[in-house]
Amino acid sequence: MSNKNHNHTFPISVTLLIFLLLNLCQEASGLTQSEALLKWKQSLPQQPILDSWIINNSSSTQTPCSWKGITCDSKGSVTVINLAYAELEGTLQHLNLSVFTNLLRLDLNTNYLFDTIPQNIGVLSKLQFLDLSTNFLNGTLPLSISNLTQVYELDVSRNDVSGILDRRLFPDKPSSKTRLIGIRNLLFQDTLLGGPLPNEIGNIQNLTILALDGNNFSGLIPSSLGNCKHLSILGLSENHFSGPIPPSIGKLTNLTDLRFYTNNLNGTVPQEFGNLSSLIVLHLAENNFTGVLPPQVCKSGKLVNFSAADNSFTGPIPISLRNCPSLYRVRLEHNQLTGYADQNFGIYPNLTYMDFSKNKVQGDLSSKWGSCEKLQLLRMAGNSVNGNIPGEIFHLKQLQKLDLSSNQLSGTIPSQIGYSLNLYSLNLGGNRLSGKIPIEIGKLSNLQYLDLSMNMLMGEIPIQIRDCSNLLSLNLSNNHLNGTIPFQIGSLAALQILLDLSYNSFSGEIPATIGHLLNLISLNISNNNLSDSIPDEINGMLSLSNLNLSYNHLEGKIPKGGIFKSNSSTSLDLSNNQGLCGDFKGLKPCSVSLSQPNGDGSDKESVVIPIVASLGGALFLLLIFVGIYFLCYKKNSRPSRLKDSSVKIPNPFSVLYFNGRVIYEDIIEATNNFDDKYCIGGGAFGNVYKAQLKGGQMLAVKKLKYDDENLVIDSIKTFENEVKSITETRHRNIVKFYGFCFAGIHTFLVYEYMDKGSLADMLTDDMKSIELDWVKRVEIVTDFGTARFLKPNSPIWTSFAGTYGYAAPELAYTMAVTEKCDVFSFGVLAFEILTGKHPGDVVSYIQASNVQKIDLKEILDPRLPSPPNNVLNELEMVENLAVSCLHTNPQSRPTMRSISQLLIKM
Repeated sequence: MSNKNHNHTFPISVTLLIFLLLNLCQEASGLTQSEALLKWKQSLPQQPILDSWIINNSSSTQTPCSWKGITCDSKGSVTVINLAYAELEGTLQHLNLSVFTNLLRLDLNTNYLFDTIPQNIGVLSKLQFLDLSTNFLNGTLPLSISNLTQVYELDVSRNDVSGILDRRLFPDKPSSKTRLIGIRNLLFQDTLLGGPLPNEIGNIQNLTILALDGNNFSGLIPSSLGNCKHLSILGLSENHFSGPIPPSIGKLTNLTDLRFYTNNLNGTVPQEFGNLSSLIVLHLAENNFTGVLPPQVCKSGKLVNFSAADNSFTGPIPISLRNCPSLYRVRLEHNQLTGYADQNFGIYPNLTYMDFSKNKVQGDLSSKWGSCEKLQLLRMAGNSVNGNIPGEIFHLKQLQKLDLSSNQLSGTIPSQIGYSLNLYSLNLGGNRLSGKIPIEIGKLSNLQYLDLSMNMLMGEIPIQIRDCSNLLSLNLSNNHLNGTIPFQIGSLAALQILLDLSYNSFSGEIPATIGHLLNLISLNISNNNLSDSIPDEINGMLSLSNLNLSYNHLEGKIPKGGIFKSNSSTSLDLSNNQGLCGDFKGLKPCSVSLSQPNGDGSDKESVVIPIVASLGGALFLLLIFVGIYFLCYKKNSRPSRLKDSSVKIPNPFSVLYFNGRVIYEDIIEATNNFDDKYCIGGGAFGNVYKAQLKGGQMLAVKKLKYDDENLVIDSIKTFENEVKSITETRHRNIVKFYGFCFAGIHTFLVYEYMDKGSLADMLTDDMKSIELDWVKRVEIVTDFGTARFLKPNSPIWTSFAGTYGYAAPELAYTMAVTEKCDVFSFGVLAFEILTGKHPGDVVSYIQASNVQKIDLKEILDPRLPSPPNNVLNELEMVENLAVSCLHTNPQSRPTMRSISQLLIKM
């Protein structure tokens, strides 16, 4: 038995002995705490927070006790290092921890620290508080943390640390005297940690907070957690846990906050949860739970936040919710719960959010919902709720979203609807509502989404709808609405997602003002009684990607521009309009004969056709003369216009003016139909050509590759929106964008021409490289980080960045790398900027030796003078980042998110 215990504790004993020896060696070397802190400071970029960290030359025994962020005991020994929220940048690798033998608190949260947690952090044997959260630390958790037996709070949340929670970090039995036995608050939220939770975690006797949300943990939840009698907060949400919740957790009577949402848990919820008298927060949403919810979940009357959405719960809504006035937020949607809307819910003075949609709730919609004065969202769609809509609901001044769709509600829409001035989303579709749309709806100036579809509404659309000026989506389909479509609907300029008036009884013509909806993507006015022709104004709706005008009485030729050029039955439906004609699938061609069907047609044809032919010939000649006149005028007028510098010539390449047609022929001619000799670069999406127009203006034209089966541009509408976003962006390294053309094989983008070429070109040219001084080179890296940071979510990013060999149509310098540039590529790029050449030798050296730092002065581009001190600090930071990006182990490299954040702060 003795041997067994000895073998079990040997690794920890040896580890502790090594750290003690290291500590003694360091002390023997005479390194003071001041010197250790100064040495760390010297390894970091210059930053104001550390300006007070200096030693007065007149005093050789000065302590750091007066330095910012440093606290000492009565003997002058450092006990606290607190640099939280200090915007501190750099790594911890050069901080000699072994000299801080009395350190009790190390707080570095919310900074810009990167690289790994020091492997010898366990040498801080007296440490009680360690917070490294909200940084950019990576690598794995050092096993030496297990030596921090006195630490009561350990927080490494919101970092990029990975690996597992090693069982050797935790006590092997409840009575153990080693490892993390003193931990009360253990927080590892939003990291890259994963794997199963070790059972040993349940041996921490005083554990009060265990927050492991937002990781990759998997497997079963250890039942040993039921031994942690003091546990008040347990956060296991947003992981990959499976299996049932251990019943032992239901016996932890001190629990106030319990979170299991977004996992793969199944089985039934322990009914013991109903006995948790201190419970304030309970989250069970987005799992695979079955069975009934604990009926006494709010027995104590303290429950504030409760979610059980997106499971397969059956049975009644918990009866205790009726008398639970503390409720603030409730989510029960997407289950199979039963109950009554007017009986199972009470009065909630603090409730802001209630969602029990997609269940089996029935009964009337009680007017008591109008007493929930703080309610912002009420959603009960997809149930069997019936009766009238109580007007009291619309008296809720803070109500922002109301969704009562897909129920069995009847009666009329209350006129009190005009009182909900903060309402931005209203969905009453899929009910049995009748009567007219109340004119008071025009008072909802903040409304963005309105759905009254699939009811029995009648009458005309009230013209007051024009006052809903922020509407993004309007759906009135499948009703009994009639009359004409009011021209005022063209005032809804914000409409973008949908305008659906289909399956009604509208008559008359389509108002031409509908063409004012320039941002609209989908328009459906099918299955009505509309007549006359399709207004040409629809041609100008360049965002329109879906148009359905089928099953009406429209007639005449279909327009030829805009969406009508697509000739695609998937995006355009004009079927079952007997009077329509044109070159479109399913329509008859328009007749070229102008003869009349009745009477003496032959006489009329013999007279009309010669007249038309004569007029056509005259018109053709007239066009020729007009063309010659304008060519001569243009040729003669250019010199005089150029001489008069006071006359401001409008730019013909304005994005609002140029769409690829105005100077289309000039570009084709200037590039000789995109001859290779004019090509100055190429990439995955196409080639870039240099085009000099007749007037002398130089352009860079990026001709995109064309593939019928896989268009580079998914749709001209989406592309134009991106283009407009680019033109609204202001950045020192963004080249001016002029316009685009989308015409089959000639699909191209037009930019201002820059004659400096690519980054690689500038670095390899001795003269040009000098222009890229150290300040500009640092800016290039920052821009690269900004670009990578914006790419995933930013609407200003185009999908065409990445042309190699041309100075940045989208970003002037940084796009000399490929689109899918990863962290390793950033390291290569950074060293290329530092060295002024391809950094193959440097990269190979780093990869082979796995060094953490190299002498910056040895690799800097010798063609430039030495950088000033302030720039040198930034270059050192770039170098440190670059080295970490080239680590041989990909898991030890920082993420692009962390790199971007650090560079943005430069």
